[in-house]
Amino acid sequence: MSWSPIFVALLPEHLLLAGIVALVTLEIGSGKPRATLLLSVLTVAAACAAGLALSLGGYAATPFPGQYSVDPAALLGKALVLALAVPVLLISREDFAGREFHILVLSSLYGICLMLSSDSFLTLFLGIELLSLPVYVLVLLAFRRPESAEAALKYLVLGGAASATLLMGASLLFGWSGSLELASFALALGSSDPMAVTGAVLVLVAFFLKAAIVPFHAWAPDAYEGASVPVTAFMATLVKAGVLLAAVRLFGTAPLARPMSDLIAILPLASIVWGNLAAMRQQSFRRMIAYSSIAHAGYLFYAFLGEGTLRFQAVAFYVLAYATMNLLAFASLPPAKDDTARDRLDNLKGLFHRRPYAAVMIAVAMLSLAGLPPFPGFIAKFLIFKNAIAAGFTLYAVLGLVGSYLGIYFYLRVVQFLFMSAEEASANRGTPGRLALGAGAICLVAGVVMSIVPGWVLGQL
Repeated sequence: MSWSPIFVALLPEHLLLAGIVALVTLEIGSGKPRATLLLSVLTVAAACAAGLALSLGGYAATPFPGQYSVDPAALLGKALVLALAVPVLLISREDFAGREFHILVLSSLYGICLMLSSDSFLTLFLGIELLSLPVYVLVLLAFRRPESAEAALKYLVLGGAASATLLMGASLLFGWSGSLELASFALALGSSDPMAVTGAVLVLVAFFLKAAIVPFHAWAPDAYEGASVPVTAFMATLVKAGVLLAAVRLFGTAPLARPMSDLIAILPLASIVWGNLAAMRQQSFRRMIAYSSIAHAGYLFYAFLGEGTLRFQAVAFYVLAYATMNLLAFASLPPAKDDTARDRLDNLKGLFHRRPYAAVMIAVAMLSLAGLPPFPGFIAKFLIFKNAIAAGFTLYAVLGLVGSYLGIYFYLRVVQFLFMSAEEASANRGTPGRLALGAGAICLVAGVVMSIVPGWVLGQL
């Protein structure tokens, strides 16, 4: 057996593992967290560069037949997720000085990379667990408010329910097809056998749980609110990106037929409507982002209504637009000693008069998430709905588009707080650190590129 294909195919994962081992070794040997952030960023950047280089070179290999394989799309998905992790690491400087955060983040990223190359439910389950277990600890890690312990427990229960549902669905598909390969899910989508349909629905429900699709969303806002800013940013962007890109690999290019297409359309539509309506009532910035992410998960699952060959492109572009704008907002939030006060939307009032740059960046992020032109969020939504209409799901596309208008209200409400009130707030008077400003600049540049040359970006996907 040649080790060369294994080494090259798993190069992003190997680099992440090397970074994890280095950080753990430093933690054991030295109590001073020197160069921890630099080492983490270099590790993630190197893994991202490796995945991107292999993808652009058209590399494809199957080092573990039936379990693990790579192709240009999978490698590009890994590079995309790893690139989004760099701003998360940069904004974590103010909240996490130790190495624990970085070790857990790199471990979770390893799980995401494994998910994106899975060919069987065994590998997929392993990747999901490696993604999820560190996040349960991350929610509790900062512990800046009493609700953090409860939030971590709720997120753990949600994750456990998703894992159990996935295993049950995989076992039914195995009983039906005699195989644990992901291809059995695509075959089950077009089957009328009750065991196949039940197994496929359970697997889909597991992904709905991980993405917080209505009605499987109940405790996700509590987890987002109880976590610290960097952890909330990680959950809202990277966890969501990993789950949806893994779903693209799960579905493949299989066409959707009723009643499965109705299930994939109706629950995401409910998420779009309920997520936007519930976000209107929130007084917490992180809780508002949580409900916003529930709505955006609905938009993302609409991509599976489109033609199979266009799913990866639509999901990847939407994930990039959604994640960069969310990270831009989190990176621009001024720091404060009181985490609860910092999280209140009221404390954004008059921010433009105190921190003009931060206010403008948050406003850009909100307008893009609302899907207003010429921001990248508009292009991402347009692509999703265009593909759904082209595939014949015009009614669902129109209903989803109408539901998306509900979100404009609460995004503009944030913009109103930023610019239309000169009221001084008791918190959020600090200035984002240099690394947070750098993270925001990275996200802003990415957003500008997607807005100006979206065709070029789509061509790279």
